[in-house]
Amino acid sequence: MLGILLIYFIGKSFYKLAEEYNKHKWGVAIIGVIAYYVGTFISGIAIALFYELILSENVDNLNDLVLSFMSIPFGLLACWGLNTLLKKQWKSKRSRTVSMETLDGEFLKE
Repeated sequence: MLGILLIYFIGKSFYKLAEEYNKHKWGVAIIGVIAYYVGTFISGIAIALFYELILSENVDNLNDLVLSFMSIPFGLLACWGLNTLLKKQWKSKRSRTVSMETLDGEFLKE
């Protein structure tokens, strides 16, 4: 149930971001959810390697639920990073477009 709620809110935030910058809404929402799963997958591998190599414990002794809860923050961090990156990129692109339109408009007035 927690996973479904996370997917919903992640998709919703990326959907609103795409709507704000006039991008493909569903595509960006799906990319946001994929970013969450990629972040949790990579962190799961990193946690397993940490347990095996540094702690010298067997990862099989670790409860799957605990491993899932440990990887959630990394998935959310991946979503936040992608959201920030897209927002910054789209904002700079929008400001360049607006400034060029403004310059053209001022040039035509003269």
